[in-house]
Parts: sequence; structure tokens; C-alpha cells
Amino acid sequence: MTTSSSEGRPSKHSQQQALAKPQVTTVVLLSIIALSGAIAAAWFAGQGTISRIFAQLNALQTSPPLWLEVPMVAGQYLLVPTVALFVLVLVVMRVSPQPRTWSRAIVVTILLMLTVRYLLWRSLSTLNLDTPLNGVFSLGLFFLELLMLVSGTIQLLLMLRVRDRRREADWLEMDVREGRYMPTVDILIPTYNEPAFILRRTVIGCQALEYPNRTIYLLDDTRRPEIQALAEELGCEYMTRPDNRHAKAGNLNHAIARTTGEFLVVFDADFVPTKNFLHRTLGFFQDAKIALVQTPQTFYNPDPIARNLGLENVLTPEEEVFYRQIQPIRDGAGSVICSGTSFVLRRRALEEAGGFVTDSLSEDYFTGIRLSAKGYNLIYLDEKLSAGLAAENIAAHAIQRIRWAQGTLQAFFIHSNPLTIPGLRPLQRLAHLEGLLHWFTSISRVGFLMMPLTYSFLQVIPLRATANELLYFFFPYYLVQLSVFAWLNYRSRSALLSDIYSLVLCFPLALTVIQSMLNPFSKGFKVTPKGTASDRYSFNWSLATPLLVMFVATAVSLWINLGVCMIKGAWQATVPPEVAMQVKGIGLGWIWSGYNLVMLGIALLILLDAPRPNLYDWFDLRRTVRLQVPQSSTTPHPQLFWGVTTMLSEVGAEVALTQSGFPGLVGDETIPVQLDILEEGLVLQGQATASGIKDEFPTVRISFEQVSLQQQRQLVAILFCRPGQWKSHHTPSELQSFMLLFRILLRPRVLFARTVDVSAIAVAKT
Repeated sequence: MTTSSSEGRPSKHSQQQALAKPQVTTVVLLSIIALSGAIAAAWFAGQGTISRIFAQLNALQTSPPLWLEVPMVAGQYLLVPTVALFVLVLVVMRVSPQPRTWSRAIVVTILLMLTVRYLLWRSLSTLNLDTPLNGVFSLGLFFLELLMLVSGTIQLLLMLRVRDRRREADWLEMDVREGRYMPTVDILIPTYNEPAFILRRTVIGCQALEYPNRTIYLLDDTRRPEIQALAEELGCEYMTRPDNRHAKAGNLNHAIARTTGEFLVVFDADFVPTKNFLHRTLGFFQDAKIALVQTPQTFYNPDPIARNLGLENVLTPEEEVFYRQIQPIRDGAGSVICSGTSFVLRRRALEEAGGFVTDSLSEDYFTGIRLSAKGYNLIYLDEKLSAGLAAENIAAHAIQRIRWAQGTLQAFFIHSNPLTIPGLRPLQRLAHLEGLLHWFTSISRVGFLMMPLTYSFLQVIPLRATANELLYFFFPYYLVQLSVFAWLNYRSRSALLSDIYSLVLCFPLALTVIQSMLNPFSKGFKVTPKGTASDRYSFNWSLATPLLVMFVATAVSLWINLGVCMIKGAWQATVPPEVAMQVKGIGLGWIWSGYNLVMLGIALLILLDAPRPNLYDWFDLRRTVRLQVPQSSTTPHPQLFWGVTTMLSEVGAEVALTQSGFPGLVGDETIPVQLDILEEGLVLQGQATASGIKDEFPTVRISFEQVSLQQQRQLVAILFCRPGQWKSHHTPSELQSFMLLFRILLRPRVLFARTVDVSAIAVAKT
């Protein structure tokens, strides 16, 4: 849901209630930073005790334990552990193409062992503490890595307890379908400023649900007369309130107090359920301890990153990783996240928890935590039973992520903090800790961009390691992790593409994390626009500025480092050992800079929004049709054509005809036609606006006109409500992702895309 910034922030009363905790958390954070700064300042100033401590630590780093020494063998033999582990995980993945309990346990155990081995090596052998400047950057890099490692290790541990409830849903569904379990359900659709055509689609989709005991409420927080008229036209309940206190949470709480259904279903204004949504979810509630069933969010339009790169039909949406990997492991840990839409909730449990949480931007997340703390279970059904609109441009995408980050990090400052609220088990707290740490990794991502610059501009060597050490300790860890990354997340995202997605918004997210820890309630909601269109390319300069600065700095750094490395051979034998080490370090620096430069270039292309001239999404959907062209001045006799739809939307269709003879159309010329979609029994009147040849078949583009409410209901059901229509697609492999990145750099969409065509803008494969 989208709200205005003035209405979306928590009330002053809520902030005052949280005042004591923010002070404690912020003071602790600032104290840690101040203490670290004081130690660094004393080290630079040559303070005796501090300098001696770091000198001793540096001596330990230069003389690591014997078990951290690289074996004295030829370089190729150092690759034996890497090759052996790589072959082992490949065999496991080949035997078990989808992670199972046994195969996941083997792979996770290998990764945990390699992670511990790598961490010991990094902490006991690679830190460069010979000077304060080297030491500050070396320790900084280590702690940034440690943040990523802790978050990743918690995820690996949680992967040992994954839950898949689809089979359970199969037999529980029978109780609902056969009438043995038929509770009353209130369907709530909160809206603030979404266009009427989006709300119409959502309400019609909810009315198509194959379940009788339900009432649909349109909760309009903008009190718009046209939305009230829409509710009356469609035959659903309309509800509003005198103010907008607490934004979406307040809107829902207001409606809950005025409705009576045993269960509540919440859909955001742009989400349309499939007909079997309630059949698949309600059966779980026969267990009185279950308070909430969450289903995945999926989208019928491509996210802006995929569209801007011209990879709409290649890349999976960013949310796929969360819903295909994170939520199932959260279910196993008893810490499922309520995601704000497409969930079913037991009214009695919500009332016991005090309603939806109103003192945070993430009311859904913290409401789920309160339910868990009350002893109720939240479960996740990994089945796509609804679809909505993804952010339609990169600015809206950024607004969403920043709001999620700020809302989640407000956990440290409110009563519903999952780390301290009474009633949660240790495993649940551990899972929520990983979710909180996830947002801090954006700071690590910024640090990894900046660190190579220290090689060239400050002559700093933050990592002290030989080539043999990298082969023996780093390479096995990195290669195995890279190999199994997509397998563990069910082919929802490759590691390289995941890095691109995290890079695009790393600067605003890192800034949001810092601001949220210092002043968590400083900003409220910002509007996330939906239902927008654009007929031209536009570049997001505000998001691009820090990336452009980093791109230029990295390019200069790469040039400097390459220059130093090119003369390395000429003076390597005559320079002191410490200088030789610096040259080797610079060698690592230019490789790192080169990688960052490529990734930054692609990130900047992502910030160039591609045109989206049509408000309606077109679906790759095949249906047999009969096309009738009535008698007219251009067609002296009625004509009949048969064909198959290649594209279908709420406002038009593209048809591939099985015979020739359709009248040619020139310029703005149109021909009235009647389209019969035979499988659906749907007859539509329209205008043929274009004709041509596509894949050796004559094609015609049709624009619908005078679509009745009943016809629109049929269209929405065809396009959005078919059970099982939303499929999970596989991400490209790491090698394919690597090739895609270079193809994008060599052939950016803005230079090589063909003329913009409505059918190429947003195609949802179903």
C-alpha cells in the first residue's frame, strides 16, 4: 500500500512511548563508534600501550599457527581440496536437483566447515597491522566481511530446518471444498491513492474467489467519491474513516473493529488472488494454535531492474529469493514474516495481540512478532496464490526498499523488538536477528566498493595474503559457495545477479541504516506510485550520483594499479620484502577494482528507466479465437478468420491468424471487429488497429471497446485468477549470468533496443 509521508509515520504518542529505548540503543551504538575512534586516534598518535598491543597482534599475524600454514607443495596440488569439494557438491546437486533434507545437510555442512576455516585464516593470518593506516583499513575490511559472514552463517544454520507445506495443504483443502470447514471470512483491501482501474481489478479478483462465506471491504483512506462509486458498481462494501492516523495499520484496525468475520484476509490494492486462494489456506486454521498463513508475493509485471536491462523474460524478480528461500527456512524456525498482503489471519488471535502494530512503518512484520510472542504459530505456504504490481520505475523500487529497511530497523526501538520481547524461543530470535543484520550488509557492500581505492590512493594494503594462501584458503570457500548459491535458493537468483541487485541501492540503504539507528522515527512513508506510464527513457540522477563518483574513482584507481603492476617484474627482485608485498597487494587491488568497475557500469544502466507507455500489462496467453469483420465500405462482404491469441490484456489482444486475407491497415486506419474467445465463451467488440506478419503468420492487433462489467469480470478471471497460473522460473546459471552482464555492457538497451512496442513492454508469462 502507498501512503503520504505525512500520514505514514508513527504518531507522536507512539514515538514518545519508544523514547527510552531509542536513547539506550543509540547511546550504545555511538559509544562503540566513539571507543573505536579513540583507539584508532591513540594508535595514530603513537600512544604506548595501544601501539604495543597492536604490535603484538601484528606479530601474531605474521606467525600464524602451524595448522594455518600452506603445505609446502607445488601450486597445483593446493587446488586438490577445492577440486574434491567442488566435485562432491556437483555430484550431490546432480543426484538431488532440488534441495532435499539429506542433500541440503551435506552441502550446508561443507559450507559451514569452509566458512569456519576461512574465518580462522582471515582473523589469524591476513590482517595487516604493521602501521595504523594499514591496520584501520585492514580491521575495517575484516569487520565488514564478518558482518556478511555472520548473516550468511545464520542462514546456513536455519537451512537445516526447512518446511514445505504444500502436501499438507492438499489434504486440508478437501475439508474446505467439501464443506466440513466453512468459517466466515472478511477480505480487506486497504487503499490510499491507487487509481480506480487497479482497484477494480483487485475487487473483481476477490469476487471471483470460489468460496461463499466471504465479505469484501474496500477500505478507502482518501475518502474519494469515485472509489465509493466503484464499490457500489461492483457490489462490495465501502468503508472509510475521518482521519488517517497510523496509515495502513490504522486503516485495518478501524475496519476490524467494524467487521465480524472469523478470519481476515488482507490484499494490497494491486494484488489479485487466484480463485482457489481460500481453499488452499483456510484448512490450516483447523489447528487452533495457527494464527496466520502467509503466501508468497509474485508480480505480473517485470521489476524495473529487469526491464531497464532488457531482461524481462530472463531475470526473476528480486522478491523470489525471499519467498523461495528465506520464508521456508523461517517457517522451519517458527519465525515466518507477515508480508503485508496475501495472508489470512485469525481474528481472535489478532485481538489478543492488540490489533495491528501502529508504532512502526512495518506494521505487518511486528504484528507477526506479537502473535508469535503470544504463543501462536505463523506458517508459510510456498504457493503463488496471488499477483500484484512490482514497482514500475527504479525510484519507486528504491522508496519501497528504504521503507522496508527503516521499518524493520525500528525493531530496536519499540516494544515488539524480536530480540527482547517475552515469549519467543531462542531459535525464533536467531532467525529475526538474521533479518535485522541483512540490512546492515548494505554498509558492507559500500565498503567493498571503496576498499580497492585505498590500494592506489593511500598505498594501503588491507589484506596480507600470498597467492598460495588464496588458493588454499579463499578459493575453496568462494568456489563452493558460488557453485551452490542458486541451488540453495531453488534457482531464484545467481550470486552474480544478486550482487548487482544489492549494488544498485547500497548507498541509499546504507544511509537509511545509519539514520534509522540514530533517529528511527525521523521519516514516515513516502508514496510508492502505481499505475504510472512513461513514453521515454529517464535517468535517476539522485540514485546515480554516488555510483557515478565511485565509477570515476574506481576507473582512476584501476589505471594507477595497472601501471604499478606492469613494472612489477622489473623491480621485484631488487626491492625490500615490504615493498614487494605492497606490489602483490596492488595486484589484488586492480582485480578487485576491475570487478567493481564492471558492476558499477551495469548498475548505472539499471538507473536508466526504460519506457512503459501502456498502463495495462500484456500476457503471453494462448486462446483459440474467431475473428469476424463485418461488412463495411472497405470490406464489401462479412469475413471470418480463425486464429490464436499471442498476447492478451484487459484492453486488447494480438491474434496470429491461421489464414491470410485480413485487410491491410495503413497509418491510423482501423476496422471494427468482433473477437470470440472460444474456450472462455467471451465475445468482445473492438477495433483492429494494426496488422502485419510475425513468425511467418499474419497477425492483427485489436483494441477492445465498450467492455461491460460482466466481460471485464471474465477478462480478469482469465488473466489473473486461474489456479496454478503463476509459475516459478529459474534464474540463469553463474556462467550464463556472467555472459549476460557482458552482453548488457556491450549492447545496452538504450542504444540497441528496437522501437518501443506495447507487447514488449511488460509480458507476464503464465
